[in-house]
Amino acid sequence: MDTPIYDFLNRYQSEHGVRLHMPGHKGKHFLGCEDMDITDFAGADDLARPTTIIAASEGHATELFGSQASLFSTEGSSQSIRAMVYLLSCYAQIQDRKSTGQEARRPYFIAGRNAHKAFMYALALVDGEVDWLWPPQSDSICSGRIEAEDLETALRKAPRQPAAVYLTSPDYLGGRANIRELAQICHHYGTFLAVDNAHGAYQHFLAQPCHPLDIGADICCDSAHKTLPVLTGGAYLHLGKSLPAFFKDQAKPAMNLFGSTSPSYLILASLDLANRYLAGSYAQDLAAWLEPVEKTRARLRAQGWQVEETEPLKITLRAPQGLSGLEIAQILRSHQIVEEYADRDYVVLMVTPQNSQEDLDRLTDALGQCQWAPSDERQSQVILDHLHQAPEKAMTIREAVFSAQENLEVGKALDRICASPTVSCPPAIPLAVSGERLNQQTLNLLTYYGIPKISVVAE
Repeated sequence: MDTPIYDFLNRYQSEHGVRLHMPGHKGKHFLGCEDMDITDFAGADDLARPTTIIAASEGHATELFGSQASLFSTEGSSQSIRAMVYLLSCYAQIQDRKSTGQEARRPYFIAGRNAHKAFMYALALVDGEVDWLWPPQSDSICSGRIEAEDLETALRKAPRQPAAVYLTSPDYLGGRANIRELAQICHHYGTFLAVDNAHGAYQHFLAQPCHPLDIGADICCDSAHKTLPVLTGGAYLHLGKSLPAFFKDQAKPAMNLFGSTSPSYLILASLDLANRYLAGSYAQDLAAWLEPVEKTRARLRAQGWQVEETEPLKITLRAPQGLSGLEIAQILRSHQIVEEYADRDYVVLMVTPQNSQEDLDRLTDALGQCQWAPSDERQSQVILDHLHQAPEKAMTIREAVFSAQENLEVGKALDRICASPTVSCPPAIPLAVSGERLNQQTLNLLTYYGIPKISVVAE
């Protein structure tokens, strides 16, 4: 597969021309990559309205993923999430006006509660409202499997047809939803299934493809940089083949609405080169890598560690009794091994074919034999209380996000209204949602996850 963006950049830097255009480094080395870092001058195409090299490369991605269209983002899945929510909202409002003959209502979604904060901000931007799908049980705010019966109940009881059901799969701990079954339920009720697949771009290239688009989702985003050899910020917005023509017609305008007019050509080149790898040996490399990863899981279990059942490219450890996930991360860091995420209960490790067997061996050697008793795997009462005592909605998400705000210590925030989501990244999953009145259960949860302050609507 050809690489039109990368080839153009190679030709340009080899010509050693006079750069009387942005960026200001003029191709001179500070980091060492500047000679291929350009902007969209004449001949370099335009990500906002591609017609040549970028159009060709996005066309290759579309072919590789089997989508109706696959669009590049140089601003991560966050840009794609905002565009996805906007497109779904616009389409729903058009249908609403057609069916009622009146002014369209605010966009309405049903969504899994472990959504990334980019989804919350997207709702603020479109003035959307949401009913949350709370898992019947979960021991982490990062996870929580939504079962078919829970989704069906939510759709049956919904006040009106949602613009979409929005789910995160794989989730941050590596759990995967039954997308095929959930998509069938969505379609039965006449709505779309949108998936934040930020951690699962590779799934289309497994021996049994299980990318959301392969198994029923209508629209999704992938963070290419999370699991593929792509520079940070490289991502996709994928449109399923069954989506109405409106989505393909409006997808670029939607991405432009939320994206920079100066996209990184280094990121675009890495997405372009990834096309060639995905079309070539990637599937074989991925298949060969899964066996050593599974053997590593087995070795860690034999050493007494609790390893969760996850999607193939995560190794997620549950902290044993007497040792937190944060302390496990400290052990790893003392051996120069850096985790993806750690909290009181879990450590998440992300592995790809660009790791090595030596990396896996260093992991198992660093952890050694687990000296602590296994976790009894009972759910934290703090998390259970949060699941069963959902906060009251006091304002719309948009009203809260765009209100004047103040930061309060968590212990002083009871009954105040959450303004901006307060959460670190990773995992960027808000513990309290903008517009919710903070109850004691939510404050306990914030304390549990070590959040000392929260942004609230100023009084």
